[in-house]
Amino acid sequence: MFLVANNFFAQWRVRAGAASVLNEDRDSPPERLLQAIWQHQRLRRDQLRTVDGDTVRVLHPGFVSVEGGPDFRGAVMQIGDAAARSGDVEVDIRASGWHAHGHDRNPAFQNVLLHVVWDDVGVHASVCSGKEAPNKLKLELQPPPATLSLRSVLDAPLGELSLWLEREPAKSLPENLRGKCTAPLRELPAVQVSELLRQAAQVRFEAKAAQFQARARHAGWEQALWEGLFRALGYKHNVWPMHCLAETRGSWARGETLPLAMQARLLGLSGLLPAELTRAQVSGDGYLRRVWDCWWRERDELADCALPRAVWKFHGLRPANHPQRRLALAAHWLAVGDLPAKLEHWCATELPDNELLDSLLQVLQVARDEFWSWHWTFRSARLQKPQPLLGATRVTDLAVNVILPWLWARATKGKSPALRDEIERRYFAWPSGEDNALLRLARQRLLGGVARRALNGAAEQQGLMQVVRDFCDHSNAICENCQFPELVKAWAR
Repeated sequence: MFLVANNFFAQWRVRAGAASVLNEDRDSPPERLLQAIWQHQRLRRDQLRTVDGDTVRVLHPGFVSVEGGPDFRGAVMQIGDAAARSGDVEVDIRASGWHAHGHDRNPAFQNVLLHVVWDDVGVHASVCSGKEAPNKLKLELQPPPATLSLRSVLDAPLGELSLWLEREPAKSLPENLRGKCTAPLRELPAVQVSELLRQAAQVRFEAKAAQFQARARHAGWEQALWEGLFRALGYKHNVWPMHCLAETRGSWARGETLPLAMQARLLGLSGLLPAELTRAQVSGDGYLRRVWDCWWRERDELADCALPRAVWKFHGLRPANHPQRRLALAAHWLAVGDLPAKLEHWCATELPDNELLDSLLQVLQVARDEFWSWHWTFRSARLQKPQPLLGATRVTDLAVNVILPWLWARATKGKSPALRDEIERRYFAWPSGEDNALLRLARQRLLGGVARRALNGAAEQQGLMQVVRDFCDHSNAICENCQFPELVKAWAR
């Protein structure tokens, strides 16, 4: 055993030495290392100054962004004599990256307070040189932010920091950057944390049900359901255009129609059909040709309901989540026309907890589509195996955010307490949904980095998101004026 341990530490020292040599010889470290250094503040923090000489006081470095835009969101810092502010931080190897990467012309970067770089040589040279700026500079939407070079303020050599990055603690949120509620929550027994999250989940559930009830008063229960389903199919990127399409359902969802005709209608209304058909598109399997043959006949009649393509967002989307494919699924539901009745029948059927997900998937799943079961988008190559238009993960999202709250609101309006209790039971028994960036950050920031499996079911995930919405979203990264820590302490007592 001693020999094994000796060999292990020998290999560790070799690896550490190799890492040190490799990294120290480089002109600059990889950007991923710079991002980790900034996140964990592996800096001599009392020596931070911008290239213009202003002091930089970092109250919070911000949270890693996983959806494009600046590298860190919600940082809190004080630059020079100005008051502390919340904003974003962008990390680049070189200061020239601000213009070279187009950040100066990207509205997503307008809230960047600090440009963190390794090499500050030539910082904003095109601005400071006094020469005529290039054409692209004339399109600049905001002035360049303050720039901070890390080259001379690291708290350890690059080789040592590179080795540290490979260790698990470097990949999690540092202890001192977690929320102020982490300490009181950590003192609670697991059963009490679970109960707290379930109470928050109840608040979230009833709030969603109240929204359905309010909409149903003006548009009817069926219309309220379709708007909720369309919003959920939009995911977080395309909720609004999906909602806009559903709002005008009364103008275009008329009469019995085949799935292909309904797909043509929805794809045409969305603005997602190609403006012109190429020879390859026409000569393929003929799907686009058939869709166009359906759409052009009613295009002028439905022009008032059509959306411009520009309202849709495609960056960061998984292929299976593309709005073209989601609309194809909605078209199948609409073509059949009896989805609300099927959901009510599912609600009235006695089901054990372990059959909830599969039984709802059977209600929502559609027959194999001749085109969309084999393609992610119009332009994607044909898949080797057919893929269902709806999976278990999306069913969970539809259940906890749309279907169960809608059914609960109807049962409440109809004064059916037994049915309402059964719907509630299903909500709290529903298995966990897919993990996401919001949940991962919330678990680190509030619960001290507990594993995903520590949350028991989809309801506790919903409860955690409700805490973030009610408290974290109304404070800043340093939890300024947040009342949740004190509420946790009072709740525990």
